[in-house]
Amino acid sequence: MQQALFGGGCFWCTEAVFLQIQGVQQVLSGYAGGHTPEPNYEAVCGGETGHAEVILVDFDENQISYAQLLEVFFATHDPTTLNRQGNDVGTQYRSVIYYLNAEQKTQAEAAMDALKNEGLNIVTELSPMPTFYPAEEYHQNFFAKNPNQGYCNFAIPPKLNKLRSKFMTLLKTH
Repeated sequence: MQQALFGGGCFWCTEAVFLQIQGVQQVLSGYAGGHTPEPNYEAVCGGETGHAEVILVDFDENQISYAQLLEVFFATHDPTTLNRQGNDVGTQYRSVIYYLNAEQKTQAEAAMDALKNEGLNIVTELSPMPTFYPAEEYHQNFFAKNPNQGYCNFAIPPKLNKLRSKFMTLLKTH
């Protein structure tokens, strides 16, 4: 089992996307990259802690590669907007990849370079993995637990539609 740590805006959105991918065993929403120990949702949303909303992905590399996870990551959020994803604005919504080893760093750099070569202005931060703080329990698997919540209805379905249209072969078959 391997892990990946990504921030692509609201963790409710990124979690909902990555839970659909084959080989992904678990997705844990949380906070990383800030200066406040033991951050909480209110403080992170207020922009006081420096943390990003992130997801920690446990995946089976025999079923899905880190490079494939990077493809999904870049295709299902906007890596060209600094500290913003749609209506979510602030450093807590930044596009970030926290790498766990040199191989992940190399693969992330290659993926970012490929997108830059396509003419995209990639602003995704690439940094070594900092301390990861799991978010409060009510944030875990949020979309599945709250499918009728207003934000979920507005922000998550377009990301899932993009996932399905672009990565059908990577989806779990339930």
